[in-house]
Amino acid sequence: MIVILKQNPNREQLESLISWLQEKGVSIHTSIGEAHTILGLVGDTSKLDIDLIAALDIVEDVKRVQEPYKNANRKFHPEDTVIPVRDTQIGGGTLTIMAGPCSVESEEQVVAIAKAVKASGATMLRGGAFKPRTSPYSFQGLGEKGLEYLKVAREETGLPIVTEVMDLSQLPLFKDVDVIQIGARNMQNFDLLKAAGHQDKPVMIKRGMSATYEEWLMSAEYVMASGNENVILCERGIRTFESYTRNTLDIAAIPVLRQLTHLPVIIDPSHATGKYWLVETLSRAAVAAGTDGLQIEVHNDPAHALCDGPQSLKPDVFDPLARKLLKLHAFVRGLDEGD
Repeated sequence: MIVILKQNPNREQLESLISWLQEKGVSIHTSIGEAHTILGLVGDTSKLDIDLIAALDIVEDVKRVQEPYKNANRKFHPEDTVIPVRDTQIGGGTLTIMAGPCSVESEEQVVAIAKAVKASGATMLRGGAFKPRTSPYSFQGLGEKGLEYLKVAREETGLPIVTEVMDLSQLPLFKDVDVIQIGARNMQNFDLLKAAGHQDKPVMIKRGMSATYEEWLMSAEYVMASGNENVILCERGIRTFESYTRNTLDIAAIPVLRQLTHLPVIIDPSHATGKYWLVETLSRAAVAAGTDGLQIEVHNDPAHALCDGPQSLKPDVFDPLARKLLKLHAFVRGLDEGD
């Protein structure tokens, strides 16, 4: 249920309403917008009298919300969420470009790539220290040492780091990570999601290979219900009958999620396709569709990469692409604003 208040509600009446609702066992999510304040009521609202609440002087409207995700629901939070990360942000009209290697292989490698992608316009460094792999014989990442190399790259460039946690036991190692990524295979690892909800840093949830929009948003709800509202959604392709590409990138996810949620949406064209030569086209499509950012894999020697070389761009290929994407984003923003 959401309660839409009139402009400049009487403080005493508002406090009285909130106290009464809390006595009924309902938790309240308050969203203050330019025109209205909205109270999102989470819990068993079936016994609340809508007519009684609607009759209050400070209330403009009351609506029941059918979707099971409440905190992530745009109806509860009409304004887009903007997530600050060090000296940059995700959302709010900016185009966040997360770039870097699929897997951290050495300090020298990740520092060199970080410097290259920053020079091209990337605002965040992505890189895997712990790697979930289909085969137990594939490279599993450098683990804690990989995290240390990422921190060195951050010190050298100032780029915030985004990296994936795979297990609850690893979370203590992520205290100095800027954005925790939860991968597609862990999208419904509910214990991990709840634990991520107790972290004081943004959490990016990648869509599961066969997940519906609602299932994906419910994963975000787990994190938000545990107290962390800084959640980012990342579309990385879903599994379909098509086998030519690694996955099928769902561009429609961008406008659909714009309707359903206030959370930022990031697109990962690298994992979606598995082919480096498709990354540019799909990145352009994502920017044109209004994504908040992109996560692109960049490697200085893809042919010898320990993980996902075929989908990685070389720095000299990433550079003109990043510059084109930033120009395209500015153009699209101008169209949206009527300039």
